[in-house]
Amino acid sequence: MLEQKKQVYDESQIQVLEGLEAVRRRPGMYIGSTSQRGLHHLVYEIIDNSIDEALAGFCKNIEVYIHHDNSITVVDDGRGMPVGMHPKMKKPTVEVIMTILHAGGKFGGGGYKVSGGLHGVGASVVNALSEVCEVEVKRDGHIWKQVYERGKAITGLDIIGDSDDHGTKIYFKPDTEIFDVIEFDYDTLAKRIRELAFLNKGIKILLSDERNDKKEVFYYEGGIKSFIQYLNRNKQVIHKDPIYVEGLKNDCSVEIAFQYNDSYTENIFAFANNIDTVEGGTHLAGFKSALTRVFNDYAKKFGILKESDKNLAGDDIREGLTAVISVKLIDPQFEGQTKTKLGNSEVRGIVDNILGEKVSSFLEENPQIAKAILDKSLLASHAREAARRARELTRRKSVLENTSLPGKLADCSSKDPSECEIYLVEGDSAGGSAKQGRNRNFQAILPLRGKIMNVEKQRIDKILGYEEIRSMITAFGAGIGKDFDIQKIRYDKIIMMTDADVDGAHIRTLLLTFFFRYMKELVEQGHVYIAQPPLYKVTKNKKDVYAYSDNELDVVLKEFGGKDSNTTIQRYKGLGEMDAIQLWDTTMDPEKRTLLKVNVEDAMAADEIFTILMGDKVEPRREFIQQNAKNVVNLDI
Repeated sequence: MLEQKKQVYDESQIQVLEGLEAVRRRPGMYIGSTSQRGLHHLVYEIIDNSIDEALAGFCKNIEVYIHHDNSITVVDDGRGMPVGMHPKMKKPTVEVIMTILHAGGKFGGGGYKVSGGLHGVGASVVNALSEVCEVEVKRDGHIWKQVYERGKAITGLDIIGDSDDHGTKIYFKPDTEIFDVIEFDYDTLAKRIRELAFLNKGIKILLSDERNDKKEVFYYEGGIKSFIQYLNRNKQVIHKDPIYVEGLKNDCSVEIAFQYNDSYTENIFAFANNIDTVEGGTHLAGFKSALTRVFNDYAKKFGILKESDKNLAGDDIREGLTAVISVKLIDPQFEGQTKTKLGNSEVRGIVDNILGEKVSSFLEENPQIAKAILDKSLLASHAREAARRARELTRRKSVLENTSLPGKLADCSSKDPSECEIYLVEGDSAGGSAKQGRNRNFQAILPLRGKIMNVEKQRIDKILGYEEIRSMITAFGAGIGKDFDIQKIRYDKIIMMTDADVDGAHIRTLLLTFFFRYMKELVEQGHVYIAQPPLYKVTKNKKDVYAYSDNELDVVLKEFGGKDSNTTIQRYKGLGEMDAIQLWDTTMDPEKRTLLKVNVEDAMAADEIFTILMGDKVEPRREFIQQNAKNVVNLDI
């Protein structure tokens, strides 16, 4: 028996991290990561403090500047941080806020009724993770300034001038010792700032990028009504103006705006204290239950549904719905794996009550809008019933019963989904090579004939009538739409393998549209991949080298000593030009291949892209192509 090493475990082993050292030691605990996402989170935290001043009624203007060296300044015209000596800590209150975790006006002291952000750790965390941080406060007739390095004050709180204005200005330069890359993305910041401006009507937020002289002002007097119009700007709406509801009950303020468009999917975005609750919660549950009840009551009352008819399902009533729910409450409780699910039980009843009462009145006052929405819901109900019947044809009774699998599927022998992968291959010729070249133990091949239908423009009953789509649903084994169950999926990786040309790109886009609209969890949980077949085969002196881009081709030719009469370059126009061995070596061998994983970090942006590219409106698509044409690579003409 091996002798165990004796390890001392006594009081000397217990470390106490003082001040903000804990934040610098474990930054991911406070901002999620030290990647681009965490970097941008620093800016959000400082902006959130200014927004909290606005929610308290003391701030109208916020300015955000990205400087040439990727440092940031945020200025607001709020009350200004308190500058007096803190009674308990015996140091200036500004310094307490900036250097001590969980110090702030958001813990019941009466400073803020409603707040977002990290609830009091925001400013100190940003300070801890910055090389330099400077705070300037205008209040009480003076301008006060304090400077910090890596979370520690290096000056006192000094008066540097006089002013009758009020507000706070924070400058910070993220620490290169902490972050992998320090480069702010304008569009990422603009998206969050636009969202905040929508959610807090009447607040004006300037975003200025000194690196390229780009500047925008975000100001929406219409608040979330304007948000809905922005989200639906590329869609054909059923009624001109969004339906807007607001109310206050038990210190919980509720704002809801929604509008129907002619699409077949729902998009509901729910926020609590300006935080995007992507996992939903009690406010979303209250919204759904009230909407379903109110529309069914109206339909029965005015004879659109007979008393003997079944009620419309919530899914039918929400077809084509775009909604924004924003609640603001004193003590939000967040649940879920990512803490983005609202858990306050009382909020469900408050939202249900406010929405139910006001939408019921709206429908009675606007019978044409009510009828247009219910007509769409009834069509959705009929389609859902037809889809239910069609869906039965696509369901596999068990994993072991292969008789119901599509005939053209070359399945793998392993029954362990975690090690299995399926290639969706464009065309029969490439499908033949892939079937011969694959590792039959864990790789399945499903050839697709031509382009699948554009599901953006079809209801689910029509979609399920399309053979190629039925084949995929059956092969994956996890259902579709509301019935989709990620636990039943038969393959860990779903790999799109198409030609490196315009048609191949279009097929990928059609497939991604289908996955995003009807099997969203596949994408969200990282099961969808794009294969990267080579573009070129370079042969010289009987040696073959593959290149996957024009840049790689240049490198290969340089390594070969340039192009001469002994050099042959083959440009692959399609997968069918490769034999089974070549396809395995270049694109399917896990040891050598390159796969791109498809991610959806921002559902709102993804929805917009699919609407633009795959929807009915031509003008937004033309604008998108014109703006992004210069970014296109490998476009075959």
